[in-house]
Amino acid sequence: MRTVTNYFIVNLAFSDVSMATFNTLVNFVYALHNDWYFGLGYCRFQNFFPITAMFSSIYSMAAISVDRYMAIIHPLKPRLSSTSTKVVIALIWMVAFSLAFPQCYYSVTQFYYPRTVCMVAWPDEYGGTHQLSYQYAVIVLIYLLPLLVMLVTYSLVGQSLWGGRIPGEASDHYHNQITAKRKVVKMMVVVVVTFALCWLPYHVYFILGSFNRDIYKQHYIQQVYLAIFWLAMSSTMYNPIIYCCLNQRFRIGFRQAFSWCPFVLVSEEDKMELQRTHTFRVTMTRSRRSDVSIKVNNSYKGGVAHKQLTKFLKTLKQLLFSTIHTVGLLDYYSGAFALCRT
Repeated sequence: MRTVTNYFIVNLAFSDVSMATFNTLVNFVYALHNDWYFGLGYCRFQNFFPITAMFSSIYSMAAISVDRYMAIIHPLKPRLSSTSTKVVIALIWMVAFSLAFPQCYYSVTQFYYPRTVCMVAWPDEYGGTHQLSYQYAVIVLIYLLPLLVMLVTYSLVGQSLWGGRIPGEASDHYHNQITAKRKVVKMMVVVVVTFALCWLPYHVYFILGSFNRDIYKQHYIQQVYLAIFWLAMSSTMYNPIIYCCLNQRFRIGFRQAFSWCPFVLVSEEDKMELQRTHTFRVTMTRSRRSDVSIKVNNSYKGGVAHKQLTKFLKTLKQLLFSTIHTVGLLDYYSGAFALCRT
């Protein structure tokens, strides 16, 4: 399960679990009693971390959509390596920290008898230019922009997988690959739609409040906010359920992870599937190392005859690829390409 997509899924899960662990209960208690019991340090943290975790979550989903787009629409182009994927994840967190920093920097606790409140004290008054600019920037950067990216990429992927004839459909092996890709895309679309629906009322609530502050004075506004807040926070608990329901390998992985429970049984078929996944991963790793070794060895070869032969083989490879791509026999291409390199 150590694929590029699964690296981002792990990062998505980490973001969701972190926010559920460190912020959900504290925010719920504060919203319920309207009195801050947790000190200035945690006030800064609880204003800072939800934006960080939300940014990491949604940009992990955006990265997955781009990875699926490259894998399906441009399968012959280089993919992200494990190292590159980890670098992308680190960059996501760095940008998330930078975006959320103003919330931490301007957070204060103030005492209004008989209660203490945790708030963000912007340089100008509440509802001023600084707050509105930051609030709109957050909505665009951690909601609208990544959703637009995912809408475009998944639309193109869906058009390719379902809307037209796919080269190589006559091959059973390739047909199975397409079926598996369709399942992954369906799963991620469900995750994205769930996230968007859960967080939409939360953003609408603050947008309306920025235009009309009298909304916050309504009699039942506290209960309305609690419902909206609970819906937004609940988005973190749906993803494992979606993965378990829509992906067989995740179901097997969950059963393996919780095999210590007396009522969770790991069948022989599950063990065989895990073994096949491990064997495939090892084979692919060795194949990549072999390709690197061949490229390194070829880099030491020289001479006019070798250059002429290399040029001839390159031309032959392009001719074979053009012919094979025309008739849609992509499975044959991999063998022809390997023959040209030897």
